[in-house]
Amino acid sequence: MILSLSDIKKSYQTAEGRTPVLGGVSFVLARGESLALTGESGSGKSTVLHLAGGLDKPDSGTILVNGRDITKLDDVGRADFRRTDVGVIFQQFNLIPSLDVRANVSFHAKLARRFDPLWEGELVEALGIDQLLRRYPEQLSGGQQQRVAIGRTLAARPPLVLADEPTGNLDERTADTVLDIMLRLTKSAGIALLLVTHSRRLADRLDRRITLTSGKIAA
Repeated sequence: MILSLSDIKKSYQTAEGRTPVLGGVSFVLARGESLALTGESGSGKSTVLHLAGGLDKPDSGTILVNGRDITKLDDVGRADFRRTDVGVIFQQFNLIPSLDVRANVSFHAKLARRFDPLWEGELVEALGIDQLLRRYPEQLSGGQQQRVAIGRTLAARPPLVLADEPTGNLDERTADTVLDIMLRLTKSAGIALLLVTHSRRLADRLDRRITLTSGKIAA
């Protein structure tokens, strides 16, 4: 298994006291498998993503990523984990405006010391951005920017990719195309994909779906 969450609990301090967000979440995700995480706003979806990405620590429970217990890592260890073992695709693209498309795509791979020009060439061709390599983010449409963001994440070949509403800013047709590409590329590279979405239509296209309700997995 690439990702394993075991009885994860998480709460946050608010003005009213401790507010529980996750109440014992457990699931696994295999290499090359895609899993949709759905649920109403406030159900804990983004918290699961932050914990799996090493951006936060649970109150209790165990999170294994590629056999590594990330709940026991210190700040330096979590930073190294985020650089080498996980990739995140955001709804807002988060491209570096001062870099052209080619430099944006290779940025994470070079940071992780996994730059592979052959794999990058396959990616940009599959994503349909091979004619855009000298352009800058401001010169791209939303769909083009999201394809670049996907390429940047996959270029480093992380074992796990976390996607937070990656097509939320796109029209339905473009969203379908982008999801098609992302599913095909992660599957072919053996990358596990955990995708948060409000769309049942998109969720049904992944291998599995889990729905959170009030911080717990719905039966």
